[in-house]
Amino acid sequence: MSNENVQLVVLGGGPGGYPAAFAAADHGMKVVLIDDGQKPGGVCLNRGCIPSKALLHIAKLINEAKEAEEWGLTFTKPEIQLDKLRSFKNKVVGNLSGGIEALCKSRGVELVKGRGTFVGSDILEVKTPEGSTRRFAYGNCIVATGSTPAMPPIFNIGDERVMDSTGALELKDIPARLLVIGGGYIGLEMGSVYAALGSAVTVVEMTAGLLPGADRDLVAPLQKRLAHHFKAIHMNTKVAKLTATPEGIVASLEGEGIEPQQTFDRVLVSVGRRPNGKGLGLENTKAHVDERGFIRIDKNQRTDDPKLMAIGDVAGEPMLAHKATREAKIAVETLLGEPVEFDNIAIPAVVFTDPELAWCGITETEALAKGIEVTVHKFPWAASGRAQTLARTEGLTKLIIEPKKQRVLGVGIVGSGAGEMIAEAVLAVEMGATARDIADSIHAHPTLSETLMEAAEGVFGQPTHYRTSKKK
Repeated sequence: MSNENVQLVVLGGGPGGYPAAFAAADHGMKVVLIDDGQKPGGVCLNRGCIPSKALLHIAKLINEAKEAEEWGLTFTKPEIQLDKLRSFKNKVVGNLSGGIEALCKSRGVELVKGRGTFVGSDILEVKTPEGSTRRFAYGNCIVATGSTPAMPPIFNIGDERVMDSTGALELKDIPARLLVIGGGYIGLEMGSVYAALGSAVTVVEMTAGLLPGADRDLVAPLQKRLAHHFKAIHMNTKVAKLTATPEGIVASLEGEGIEPQQTFDRVLVSVGRRPNGKGLGLENTKAHVDERGFIRIDKNQRTDDPKLMAIGDVAGEPMLAHKATREAKIAVETLLGEPVEFDNIAIPAVVFTDPELAWCGITETEALAKGIEVTVHKFPWAASGRAQTLARTEGLTKLIIEPKKQRVLGVGIVGSGAGEMIAEAVLAVEMGATARDIADSIHAHPTLSETLMEAAEGVFGQPTHYRTSKKK
């Protein structure tokens, strides 16, 4: 079999892979993009971020229609048409994946569908869906193979009623009783969707709180709201066993005051994701893959093999699409000889529940654990005019401040639209902005973004619309 010579091969067509391919092609490189999915875009576009957000939008509409009764606006009970819901979700995904294919053509990137395996440091073998095999000899390769949902063997009982996040997004039916194993962002997002559609949702989390890693004061408003939408939320609880029966999936639960045997129509296992670093033939290269499946890299996205680079989920935590996209630019600029490295200090995290929860930079919990001296300044949304008009006053905006120079080290927001608001916070942290910079920047009124300005005012005085207990 003869080799096809190419300047750059990108393995994986997700939010790391295709931006890398496009950036390289824009600089004149001959690029082949290899993806083993039916459509490019990776997990995020096809089986993750995008379809879940489409369904979360529907869930928010359903919940707002119910809550509108308190404002004097009554709607009839919505009629759920699953076929149309699935069509809407699939259309969103199809439009975006089709856009990526069109951009490949316009940029001169060859899109090859198939699974790639390294046979050496400079040769990748690709088996196509049609059964043919192609071999690419490359100057460099960027590995962007992403991650897959973790399914512990104890839960892998061979019953289609036990789902991972991919299965949950297929929306085959609306189960009367749904168990969500894991209180992280995937479990809470998908639990919110099914609860809005009519499922009685029970969430089981092994640790003492939902969304481990997020500050507790930010999680509290979300947890309070979810308690009204979910049937039950059990913390410090373990699912010891799942058993398939004709009546449903029987879960054996271990926790204080918990009914030990409960039956559910479906179970969503959302206990994290594992990187796709194994099974690629990387043992035939000099790249190092750890026991979890992460590929070791440096700050330029280089692996231990001079021909290979790695980006995205497979290159380490945090497993976030936007982190992968940034790493794609770093990898390509490194190949071009630019003096660049991954030195970002504010990678935003967003949980697209209702309310949304978002943070960037250092968290209060992290600062405490590391012994970093900070001051924390909060602005409750009950004092926000815009939050009042939206009847969404449960939110909170907080700033983590370096006390001497008043530099913004971190920001956390919980509330409606927090995911959009966090962008200003990311810019502030990356630019080394001070609380005075934010407070003295005019924010439009009435907007929720004003809560950032007023939280910053609290660093050196009193917010206009909220009086803190601190002395002047």
